Amino acid sequence: MCSPCRASWLSYWEHPVTRFVRKLWPAAVTLSVVGVSLVVGWHMWRRYDDVPWTRDAHIRADVIQVAPDVSGWVSEVYVHDNQRVKRGEPLFVVDRARFELAVRRADAAVGEQKAIVEQLRREAARNRELSDLVAREAAEQVSAKLVAAEARLQADEAAADTARLDLERTIVKAPADGFLNDRVVRVGDYVTTGHAPFAMVDANSFHVDGYFEETRLHGVKPGQPVTIHVMGEPDALDGTVQSVAAGIADRERAAGAHELPDINPTFNWVRLAQRIPVRISIDHPSDDLLLIAGRTATVTIRTAKVASHS
Repeated sequence: MCSPCRASWLSYWEHPVTRFVRKLWPAAVTLSVVGVSLVVGWHMWRRYDDVPWTRDAHIRADVIQVAPDVSGWVSEVYVHDNQRVKRGEPLFVVDRARFELAVRRADAAVGEQKAIVEQLRREAARNRELSDLVAREAAEQVSAKLVAAEARLQADEAAADTARLDLERTIVKAPADGFLNDRVVRVGDYVTTGHAPFAMVDANSFHVDGYFEETRLHGVKPGQPVTIHVMGEPDALDGTVQSVAAGIADRERAAGAHELPDINPTFNWVRLAQRIPVRISIDHPSDDLLLIAGRTATVTIRTAKVASHS
């Protein structure tokens, strides 16, 4: 740098105004940073305090217990673990031999009873034609036998229908569209009526349960739009508030003797806000979204306050 330029620069640098600015600059920068931080922090706190949101949310779905209506050995299995199935799709078969025999036995009983009824009807008709020659008591006995035989025939026909229904239900079908769990039955397993050997997740029931502190529920109503951030997913989802739970368990109250309330005699001075379940539907989930019951999510309800703070 040339001597005149150096002298001019030193003169500017040592000028009283420049020296004052140099002393004031660090404080000004610090105050600016503090001011911006306070404004941002205040805005975030207002949003946190006013906007209904929670990180305590999970994807949920209805779990259906797949239970057979008949008992027996599993002879065939058409599905595998974690498979997606359609409503009415066959899942497995309970050994049909015993139920086929039951149908044949029931049909034979119906045939036998039909023959008895036909014989009694012919006898009753003959008695009516020979009413002058047949004793009234004998005719009444035949009529009573016919009524009893017809009732027995109806019972046998109902038993045959039940046997055919049992045979039909040896083929266990999917009750809804959904996903099987990771342990379906195997050939040779013995299944029992009413006891579910495995379960399935209803594919049309996926939703989000958000657990909101009771202090953040003001203004939350069914029909409000919701932003859903599923952990591990890059894009947010849109949802809608379906309902707010009408009640939760009271941990300070238990059932006592004679159905009287048993209240805890101690009181916790630290009062924590209870969490209330809010059911949220998932609007138009993308095909790339991996819907798994139990996944974690963060949800924000877009109330009127959200618009005022955004």
